Amino acid sequence: RMPVAVPAADGRQRASAAFSLSFLSLVFSITAFCSSYWCEGARKVAKPFCTGQSKGDHCIRFNSPDANNSNAVQYIWETGDDKFVDQKFHAGIWYSCEEIINEEGEKCRSFISLTPAADQGVLWLSIVAELLYIILLLIGAILISVEICYYSSVMDGLKINAFSAVVTVLAGLLGMVAHMMYTTVFQMTVNLGPEDWRPHTWDYSWSYCLAWSSFACCMAAAVTTINKYTKTVLEFKHRREMLERNLKVNYKIPDH
Repeated sequence: RMPVAVPAADGRQRASAAFSLSFLSLVFSITAFCSSYWCEGARKVAKPFCTGQSKGDHCIRFNSPDANNSNAVQYIWETGDDKFVDQKFHAGIWYSCEEIINEEGEKCRSFISLTPAADQGVLWLSIVAELLYIILLLIGAILISVEICYYSSVMDGLKINAFSAVVTVLAGLLGMVAHMMYTTVFQMTVNLGPEDWRPHTWDYSWSYCLAWSSFACCMAAAVTTINKYTKTVLEFKHRREMLERNLKVNYKIPDH
């Protein structure tokens, strides 16, 4: 009885590992999908004139006590970099937010409205693929959880295992395509987007890394599920061969 119990426990551990990876992938994908930190960067904007109590290096002081100081005035207008300030922004699938110079808070606008018209269709395909990716991840996690709690029939468990493997692999492929399409759309928006948005410097942020981490966890869950299915099938074949050999031996003994 011990050789039978060990593979069963091993299969339960593999199923639990696959469920943990699927659940982690689902959490990562939802967080990234709802976030606006896929990309971060900055663009140079002209400093506004200081108004009211505005102070600091983010505005041009034209009514300051040293306004009569010709050196200060000449330095402000002749040094090019001193006329500009870096306006930070962060963007995601749904919207892009920019900081308001010399004030608290951010100004957000739809990222779809910033995308060039020729690339908006690709962005919508990316959004649909991301939604399908999340839905398939959820279905895969539910199937794996059902398999863990399902004890009545081993063959039914194998069927659920095979279906969850197919769903998880399909989810991974959709996620990869969705992430790549968004990457392409963002780069096109950086080059051809509105003048008042185009960043001078930018890089991918934590949500982008989280999205690809979700894809990695999804594929790891798929590999674990497929591995469990293959191992279970091979164990059944081995037990069947052993049973057939034992039956042949049992039939030969009475003849002799």
